[in-house]
Amino acid sequence: MTITARPADRLLDAVRGGAQIYDLGRLLTIGMPQSPNHPPFWLSMPRRHGDGVRADGGSAANDLLVMGTHVGTHVDALAHVSHEGRLYGGADAADAQVGGRFADLGVHTVAPMLRRGVLLDVPAVLGEDCPPGYEITPADLDAAVRRQGTPVGPGDVALVRSGWGRLFDHEDRTRYVGFESGVPGVSTAGAQWLAAREVHAAGADTIAFERLRPGEGHASLPAHRVLIVEHGVYLVEAMALDELARDEVYEFTFIMAPLPIFGATGSPVRPLAVVARG
Repeated sequence: MTITARPADRLLDAVRGGAQIYDLGRLLTIGMPQSPNHPPFWLSMPRRHGDGVRADGGSAANDLLVMGTHVGTHVDALAHVSHEGRLYGGADAADAQVGGRFADLGVHTVAPMLRRGVLLDVPAVLGEDCPPGYEITPADLDAAVRRQGTPVGPGDVALVRSGWGRLFDHEDRTRYVGFESGVPGVSTAGAQWLAAREVHAAGADTIAFERLRPGEGHASLPAHRVLIVEHGVYLVEAMALDELARDEVYEFTFIMAPLPIFGATGSPVRPLAVVARG
């Protein structure tokens, strides 16, 4: 039997032609800002070089990683949020979590993403970074689309930049979490704007994707309800979007794959935005 190799994929041709990659994930470090609702990131080294030395002189070190699945840049699976006891599709949340694993809507069901990505740069419209607690409205999102010439359509991944990401590495880690000040983002109306365009996923440079009111923290998350529970849209939080905005890259190939953790409500991710050079 003669075996004929498949011709090279056109995507490979694009890569050979040169591509620029923007890393949209945050560096994972002990003490980084995070929602108080989740276990923190911790990394230790139980085996160090020299603890065991082979006969040939070789040695190895290894690590122990402990963290919540919603810490750092991460994706929310559809099992993450319920409303009035129901998950996306109407599943009973209490029944679905029996055994401590979500077999149907866990993060292992989130397929790797290779999709058109659109950055919605709201500060470019406002002329400044969004103020603390600012609600990004449909009018703001429409204005970003008009300014950039990048309409959002079915199956896209829409990334909403507020400018809040500049605080992720601030020496005062509470600034990014923004409990006292509030955090900018979309709320119900902005989430409905995204849902109406049938996006596959949406992301933001903030701790909880959506607007947090001053002094309320995560007490109310209507955008999560609209997007996850009502429309099955995945959310990606704590993204690094400033480099895309700096280079005015508003449309790109979005690549992301969650860890296939069976039954988990989320996963750390390292999203990438890829554009052809020149």
